[in-house]
Amino acid sequence: MWEKAQVTPWLASVRLVDLTHSLGPDTIFWPTSLPFTLEPVHRGWTPEGYWYAANNFRMAEHGGTHMDAPLHFGEGKLAADAVPLSACVGPAVVIDVREQAARNTDYELTVQDVLLWEQRHGPLPGGAIVVMLSGWGRYWGNKKQYLGSDQPGDTSGLRFPGFSAEAVSFLVEQRNIAALGVDTASVDPGRSRSFPVHRVLSAANKPAFENLANVEQLPPTGAWIFALPLPIVNGSGSPARVIALVPSGD
Repeated sequence: MWEKAQVTPWLASVRLVDLTHSLGPDTIFWPTSLPFTLEPVHRGWTPEGYWYAANNFRMAEHGGTHMDAPLHFGEGKLAADAVPLSACVGPAVVIDVREQAARNTDYELTVQDVLLWEQRHGPLPGGAIVVMLSGWGRYWGNKKQYLGSDQPGDTSGLRFPGFSAEAVSFLVEQRNIAALGVDTASVDPGRSRSFPVHRVLSAANKPAFENLANVEQLPPTGAWIFALPLPIVNGSGSPARVIALVPSGD
C-alpha cells in the first residue's frame, strides 16, 4: 500500500473530474429499461444500540453512467466481466462538437471532426478513450430534453447526437482506440434504429461509456480517464464509476 507521503505529490499535480452521474430515482435510463429503485432493508437503531443501514437495489445494466460491453451488440464478444482494464483506462481525447450539435440535434461526429482535432492537437494517441462533447450534459435531469422524449417504453421519439459509423470504423481501424465515450444516452444518435456504431465497436471487442457527466471540464487532450464498471459475469453492460485526471493548469 502506498504511503501518504508518496501519493500526495503526485495528486497535487492533477485535479480530479467526476464523470459519473449519481444513481437515484431520477437517473435517466433507456425508455425500455428497468429504472433504478432502492429497496430499504433496514435503516435505524438496533436493539443492541448501534445504527445500521442496508438496502437492495434493482436496475438495468444500461442506465445512468455505464459501460456497454462488446457483448451488447456482438455475439461471442467480451462480457462485462471480461473487458480488460486496458480498455477502461487511457488518455482522453475530447472532440468538441457542441456548435454542430446546437445546430443539428441529430448530428453525427465525423471522420473530418477527428482529423480536425488532430490538426489542432497532434496525432491521436493509441489506446485513447475518445469522448464526444456534445453539450447534452446540460440537459441531465430533464428526460425530455436529454433523450428527446419522455415516453416510457417508446424509443420512436429519441433525438440526440452521436458518432457516425464511418468515424468509429476509422478510429477502430486506423487509430487503435481503446473505447468511446459520450455525454448522451448512446454512442449512436438517438434517431438510429439499426445501431451501426454499437455494431462496429462490438465487432472490434471495444467498450463504450455512455451518459458521462462534466465532459466540458476536460481539456481536448492531456487528461486520463479511469472507467471502472462492475465485473458482471456474462453482463452486456454495467454501471460504472468514471473519473478523469487532469493536469494542473488545464
